[in-house]
Amino acid sequence: MNSLQLVSITKEYDNKYRAVHNVTLEVDEGEFLVLVGPSGCGKSTLLRMIAGLETITSGDLFFNGKRMNDIQPADRDVGMVFQNYALYPHLTVEENIGFPLSIRRQAKQEIKRLVTETAEMIGLSHLLSRKPKELSGGQRQRVALGRAIIRRPKFFLFDEPLSNLDAQLRVQMRTEIIALQRKLGVTAVYVTHDQTEAMTMGDRIAVLKNGIIQQIATPTEIYSSPENEFVAAFIGSPQINLFKGRMDSNNRSQFIENNNGCIISFVGSDPFINLLQSMSEFTIGVRSEHLIITNELSSSHESQSLLGFQATVRSVEFIGHESLVYFETAQDLKCCRTTADSPVKAGDSIRITFATENSMIFDNMGNRVKSHFT
Repeated sequence: MNSLQLVSITKEYDNKYRAVHNVTLEVDEGEFLVLVGPSGCGKSTLLRMIAGLETITSGDLFFNGKRMNDIQPADRDVGMVFQNYALYPHLTVEENIGFPLSIRRQAKQEIKRLVTETAEMIGLSHLLSRKPKELSGGQRQRVALGRAIIRRPKFFLFDEPLSNLDAQLRVQMRTEIIALQRKLGVTAVYVTHDQTEAMTMGDRIAVLKNGIIQQIATPTEIYSSPENEFVAAFIGSPQINLFKGRMDSNNRSQFIENNNGCIISFVGSDPFINLLQSMSEFTIGVRSEHLIITNELSSSHESQSLLGFQATVRSVEFIGHESLVYFETAQDLKCCRTTADSPVKAGDSIRITFATENSMIFDNMGNRVKSHFT
């Protein structure tokens, strides 16, 4: 059973900077876990501690229940794929893929057999005699994958392996990496700052900020039920719309964004309003697909409660199957998805509505306020 466990892992450098704070998580056998977060959040440091390339300041690392803190990297049985491919320029594709076996002095015939088998698996059988400089970026990344695969390690570790590829090739390589991981059944930990990669590849996602795990959950749970405002804003494209402000003390059916900004009016649910009324300050979050451009604020069903406000269109982006409408409010630009043939254009004054059931409420500390209304 190839499981991975981190218990209260911390990394502190000599200058007292803590890159990772008290991280505890488990990766099940055959699972693909993605570590995602902004640059400098500690995700690569965490991966390097798993690989043994960084020492662990405190806490424990276990492979299949065995403590690994003091085990050398070469003895951890992990295959690691780096951002820069780390290929040997003077070696051929065949020699690069077979290098991990060569340094272990395995029999040449066995290396040849395994290289041939691995190259076929990653679609490089016809390129075995070439040098890295003769390959495209995607082909070089496949060589790096092949070198990690050939030893059939217990764990795969990926450190932003696709960041040097163009957008189209990244999509292709995402699919290939997942297909290989599924075929081999290897437990994998994948680091990226790209939330699209995280959402499309991970069985589960661990979101990090400042070395602290904010939430670990499936992509669906992360997107629809974020634990806090940071996770809600980091995951999703376009970014979630956040309306910060307070209830209007003179009109309990209105919410004022940023005190003197746009006014959001309510129709329906008194309990929802009561919840906001009990908070001095709050943030309402709503995804772009839940915003609707409409002519008037009205409830189509007595059990549904709506919010609505006026806005000015800044720009419209046509992206083929739909359009993204960006509009101004008191704080920043926000976004609404609409149909590709929408007549809305820059400069238009529009009314936006959304249902309270599709909104999220965060307190003034950024934590999600959970209730049956949200």
